[in-house]
Amino acid sequence: MNGSEAVDADGLIQGSCVVNGTSLCVLLDSGATHSFISCECVKRLNLKVDVLPFDLMVSTPTNAPVVVSTFCHKCPVVVYDRTFLVDLICLPLSQIDVILGMDWLSEHRVLLNCFDKTVMFGNASEMSDTPNDPKLLSAREVETSLKEGALVCLLLASLEGEKKSEMNDLPVVCEFSDVFPTEIPELPPVREVEFSIELVPGTGPISIAPYRMAPLELAELKKQIEDLLAKKFIRPSVSPWGAPVLLVKKKDGSMRLCTDYRQLNKVTIKNRYPLPRIDDLMGQLKGVVVFSKIDLRSGYHQLRVRTEDIPKTAFRTRYGHYEYLVMPFGVTNAPAIFMEYMNRIFHPYLDSFVVVFIDDILIYSRSWEEHTEHLRTVLKILRDNQLYAKLSKCDFWLESVNFLGHVRTKEGVAVDPSKVEVVMEWAVPKSVTKFRSFLGLAGYYQKFIEGFSKLALPLTRLTRKGEPFVWTVRCEESFQELKRKLTSAPVLRLPFSETNFNVYCDASKQGLGCVLMQEGKVVAYASRQLRPHEQNYRTHDLELAAVVFALKIWRHYLYGVRFEVFSDHKSLKYLFDQKELNMRQMRWMEFLKDYDFSLQYHPSKANVVADALSLKSLHMSALMVHEMKMIEEFRDLNLAVEMKPKSVVLGMLKVTNEFFDRIKTMQLFDDELQVKRALVGDDEEKDLQIDSNGLLRYKGMICVPQDTELRRDILDEAHKSKMSIHPGTTKMYHDLRKMFWWSGMKKDVAQYVSSCLNCQKAKIEHQRPAGELQSLEIPVWKWDSISMDFVSGFPRTQKGYDSIWVIVDRLTKSAHFLPVNVRYSLERLAELYIKEIVRLHGIPASIVSDRDPRFTSNFWNDLQSALGTKLKLSSAYHPQTDGQSEMTIQSLEDLLRACVLERPGSWDSMLPLIEFTYNNSFHSSIGMAPYEAL
Repeated sequence: MNGSEAVDADGLIQGSCVVNGTSLCVLLDSGATHSFISCECVKRLNLKVDVLPFDLMVSTPTNAPVVVSTFCHKCPVVVYDRTFLVDLICLPLSQIDVILGMDWLSEHRVLLNCFDKTVMFGNASEMSDTPNDPKLLSAREVETSLKEGALVCLLLASLEGEKKSEMNDLPVVCEFSDVFPTEIPELPPVREVEFSIELVPGTGPISIAPYRMAPLELAELKKQIEDLLAKKFIRPSVSPWGAPVLLVKKKDGSMRLCTDYRQLNKVTIKNRYPLPRIDDLMGQLKGVVVFSKIDLRSGYHQLRVRTEDIPKTAFRTRYGHYEYLVMPFGVTNAPAIFMEYMNRIFHPYLDSFVVVFIDDILIYSRSWEEHTEHLRTVLKILRDNQLYAKLSKCDFWLESVNFLGHVRTKEGVAVDPSKVEVVMEWAVPKSVTKFRSFLGLAGYYQKFIEGFSKLALPLTRLTRKGEPFVWTVRCEESFQELKRKLTSAPVLRLPFSETNFNVYCDASKQGLGCVLMQEGKVVAYASRQLRPHEQNYRTHDLELAAVVFALKIWRHYLYGVRFEVFSDHKSLKYLFDQKELNMRQMRWMEFLKDYDFSLQYHPSKANVVADALSLKSLHMSALMVHEMKMIEEFRDLNLAVEMKPKSVVLGMLKVTNEFFDRIKTMQLFDDELQVKRALVGDDEEKDLQIDSNGLLRYKGMICVPQDTELRRDILDEAHKSKMSIHPGTTKMYHDLRKMFWWSGMKKDVAQYVSSCLNCQKAKIEHQRPAGELQSLEIPVWKWDSISMDFVSGFPRTQKGYDSIWVIVDRLTKSAHFLPVNVRYSLERLAELYIKEIVRLHGIPASIVSDRDPRFTSNFWNDLQSALGTKLKLSSAYHPQTDGQSEMTIQSLEDLLRACVLERPGSWDSMLPLIEFTYNNSFHSSIGMAPYEAL
């Protein structure tokens, strides 16, 4: 039904209707008591809104109640060429524009045939079949149908705006067909500007062995080398320089020959040739009515390399050693030098009717007659200088043009919609989790939004604990107003060339997000959802994809200037030092070489804006995929495991995907580990293996590269994190060796612990005096025999604690540290004992303690007698009898001192972490951690 031609989508009958001259998606819903219209459509169509005489609570398909209070009275809705006046209640909708419910269906006697998906208005003659969605066929099903003789019709759809004019139809352009060849015909002439490579003083030739290639790649390489030789773009070389090459697949499936000039670029002095200021360029376009854009064909190959620098461009292959005579792709300074040449040849016409940005040329005129002469002048310059353009990438005789991120028309400069559409199209959140993502973005820029707190109040209430998630009209109005203010001044600013740009990038399993900023203000937003094949990328490649995405869309801002890129994926810092790159990374590296930037690590908490944009999706899922095999292996070791969105906390070490990626990357740079990696599979080296994540392991332990910063981070995590409070050398070494291996680890751990200032301040010598500590009989079962003692004299905390009750299992050495007050009654201590010890471990057979009055009281004796527990009291003034408790108390005091020195605060709040650290650390007397012994 034009209007009522319904489509079956998951059992729903949908179609289209017309409201205020606009076609909208309509749902015919017999389960809805009223009819509704999307709040967004009401604003977009500028419909008149009235207030309902009562507030109406609506239950949405997600079972989230929404309170509505406005409606469009007698709104004209055209369905099946018939106009109906419908009361449409304003409701936040995301996928549907209009819902026609039982009020409309019953009033107009509309019959829905759910089996045939047909709709009838009034009588059977008006019955309209509702066609189903066409079935999607796989390639195999199509092949089978063709073999069976099925008739097939192939249709190609294209937008009108995509149709390119033929050259003969373009005024002036048709006179210069030689400027638009299909290929560059020959070696370019000697020009006044040539590509030069100035090296850092003292640099010697750099030569790297060729990369290995598959047979099909070798055949393609040979073909491309022959093609370049035929065009005289390269020649055989005897240069001491030599860069490796590889083939990168292009979008159309063909292969591009890429030279890995990373080492050459490192020693090349950067050319700081200034690029034009975008705000100045836009200022020239006032009063302009017509535009043309010209894009040069393989612009770099149209400039020669300076004779003395030709040997530096040499590359090595299986088929010989060659060097470039034309400017190759992938070398630094290429954009600046090409820009210098373009400015020279167009110098008389710059700021008059020509704008040049590297190999893009914009011609603008204030009349159509002028444009004829201006276009002819530019094309003649290109012909005279034997420069060639690519017709398919050129546009002529335009009334509006998108150039350098701005849409320019005869009315003036407009904001490029792509800069703000990612925020403007943000769908109404359907849960508190998705909603917090939007609030995180908005809150980051609250200092630029006047009255932010008041404006966001209806939204922030939804995040309160215990508050039901009910999306009201006030929430919708606040949401839309915040989006409007986020995409307008003063949050958005025009860029200035004098100030450095900052690019913030983030990737998730839903999409890529990035923000371009200057001086803390947004220049542009951008994000997109992942394509199907990108969802299989590893985390490292996804984060790199976000960087490439940002640099591509903001090329006009970032090309030729120094800027910083921030990512919450730390291993990207080492991107330019990686020895081994996959095909995808090499293709991106070829693109990144043209930019002068540094990659910086930015924690995800600080990267809130890009993080929010990357998560903006209709299909929210977990951010990270945990390494389940790794988690199960850790659990088999009885290590406590806590799964979080981006990390796994096990015992005292926090292992993240980012951390594994970093180790894997650094392993590739370690010569010693590279030798060991080559021995994997050798019968004599059975202890070496490569796991499913690509990590080299020795006897199951991760091999840590010889990188000082990496090893220091591991030692810091094992010694000073919240889960490991300053263990001694033996404990720390045995904890680390379960997971990591490197040569000389024990020596490194000893040096690290001995140089820890907090350990020196907090710990005292615990060497046992010979013959003093007495050993009791060894228990036969866990928590069968325990020892206990009180440690007092602590500062009184806000909760009233001033002592610690230390209770230790004599077999497993596991312990509980219970904060108490010295004035606690015996009844209260007994309740605590039952709750924390008996409840968890059962009734012990015996208790060893000193002669504290609480342990010698009649109440305590009667309680233990009733429970069947035997009390063993030490001799008066002879603590050595209960050596176990005394040793544990010494360790507790050391941990407390170290913890308070490093994390000032109330000591009782730190006690759970101290208990965890003690029980999770290696004990030499049992050869393992107490948690493992339990």
